Amino acid sequence: MAGGITDTGELYSPYVGLVYMFNLIVGTGALTMPKAFATAGWLVSLVLLMFLGFMSYMTTTFVVEAMAAANAQLRWKRMEKRKEDDEDEDSSSGVSDSDVLLQDGYERAETRPILSVQRRGSPNIFEITERVEMGQMASMFFNKVGVNLFYFCIIIYLYGDLAIYAAAVPVSLMQVTCSATGNHSCSVGDGTKYNDTDKCWGPIRRIDAYRLYLAAFTLLLGPFTFFNVQKTKYLQIVTSLMRWIAFILMIILALIRISRGQAEGHPSMAQLSGIRNLFGVCVYSFMCQHSLPSLITPISKKKHVNKLVLLDYILILAFYSLLSFTAIYCFRNDTLMDMYTLNFTNCEIINVAFIRYFLGLFPVFTISTNFPIIAVTLRNNWKTLFHREGGTYPWVVDRIVFPSITLIPPVLVAFCTHDLESLVGITGAYAGNGIQYLIPAFLAYCSRKDTQLVFGSGTVNKHLSPFRHTFWIVFVLIWGFSCFVFVTANIVLSESKL
Repeated sequence: MAGGITDTGELYSPYVGLVYMFNLIVGTGALTMPKAFATAGWLVSLVLLMFLGFMSYMTTTFVVEAMAAANAQLRWKRMEKRKEDDEDEDSSSGVSDSDVLLQDGYERAETRPILSVQRRGSPNIFEITERVEMGQMASMFFNKVGVNLFYFCIIIYLYGDLAIYAAAVPVSLMQVTCSATGNHSCSVGDGTKYNDTDKCWGPIRRIDAYRLYLAAFTLLLGPFTFFNVQKTKYLQIVTSLMRWIAFILMIILALIRISRGQAEGHPSMAQLSGIRNLFGVCVYSFMCQHSLPSLITPISKKKHVNKLVLLDYILILAFYSLLSFTAIYCFRNDTLMDMYTLNFTNCEIINVAFIRYFLGLFPVFTISTNFPIIAVTLRNNWKTLFHREGGTYPWVVDRIVFPSITLIPPVLVAFCTHDLESLVGITGAYAGNGIQYLIPAFLAYCSRKDTQLVFGSGTVNKHLSPFRHTFWIVFVLIWGFSCFVFVTANIVLSESKL
C-alpha cells in the first residue's frame, strides 16, 4: 500500500481516479515482491498473484457496495428527520380541513417505495456523494463486538505498516552508506553477503549503523505523531513522480542486462516454503480497501466504477508481473535484496552515481513522507476506539498517551528486526487478510440485510457488486479464515524445524 490520497474534497474524472488508485495500491509492497517471487518460484508466484488480485478486486466491489448502502441510509435518516420536523411544525400550528386533505395526500405519497419517489428528479438514493469511512460503515452495520474487532484489525495493520516504514528507511541508509565507504564501495547487490556484525565504518558495525539511523528517523519524524498532519496535493505529486521514475528505471535497467546476456537469474518453478511470505506480500501489495471511501467518493461519474476498478487491477497485475519477472531473471535468487531498489546500487549494474544513489535512497524519500500520516491515522483510530459519547480525553491522555502508544511499538519492532520480507509478509497475512477479505465480506453481507430491512426486498443498490450471490461472500470468508490457519500452521512448522 502506498498511502492515502489527498483529502481536498474536489471532484475528479474517472480517469484521474484510475491514476489515483494505481498510485494508492502500488507502493512499498511492490519493492519486496521480487524477493518473494524468487523464494516461491515463478509459476506458483504468478498463479497466486493472479488469484489474490482477483480476490482483492472482488472485495473492493463489496466495499463500494457497502459505501452506496451507507449513503442511502444516511440520506434516508435525514429525510425521516425532516419529515419529523415538518410534522412537529404542523402539530404546533392550527390544522384546517385543507391541511388534513394535503396531509392525507402526503401520507399516501410516503407509503410508496422510496425509490419511486427518488426517480422523480432527485438523485438516486444509492448515489455515493458522502465519504463514509470504513470505521463509520462498521458502526452502521456491525454490532459492538464487530466494531471493536474492526478497530483491532485496522490498528494491528497500521502498526505493521509503521514497523515496515521504520525499518525500511534505516535499512536503505545503512546499505547505501556502509557500501559507500571503505572496502565495501559499490558492493551492494553484487552477491556479497554481509552480517549485522560486519564493520560499516571504523569501529561501527552495520547493526549499530542501522540503529543509529532508526534513532535519527524516530527523532525527526516521531514528533509529527503528536500533531495533526495531512498529505498535501503537491507532496503527493512529487512522491508519485519519484516512485514512477524509480520503478521505470529498475525495469529498464533489468531489461538492458537481460538483453545483453548478463542475466544471472535461474528461478525455479515452485518452492512451497516461500508461499507464506509471498501470500503476505501479495495481500499487502493489493491493499486499498481501507482507503476506498477517500478515493471513490470524489469521482464525478461513478456509473462504471466497477469496470474502472477492474481495469486498474489488470494494469497493476501486469506491472507487478513485469517488475518481478525482470528481477528474478536479471539477478540470482541469493542476491535479490528484501528492498529491490538496493540491487541497483552496484557499480556493475549502473555506473552513474546519481542513479545509484537515487534508487538506493528512494524508499527514504517516499516512506518518510508517509510515516507521519499513517501514524496520525493510527493515533486517531485509538481515540475513536476508546471514545464514549459526549466524553472528552484529559490533555495528558490526548496529547501524550495516545501518540506514545502509537509511536513506541513499531519503533521497538524495527529495533529488534529489519527483515522487511517477514514484516511485510506477517502484516499482510494477518491484519491485511482481515482488512482485505473478512471485513469487506461482512460489510457486504450486513449492508445487504440492512438495506432490505429499511427499503424492502425489491430495492436494488445501483452499485451492487457483480459478485452479488451469497456464495461469493461465503467463499471469501472461508478463504480468509483458511489463510489464517495456513499461515499460522506454516509458521509453527517452520519454527519447529529450527
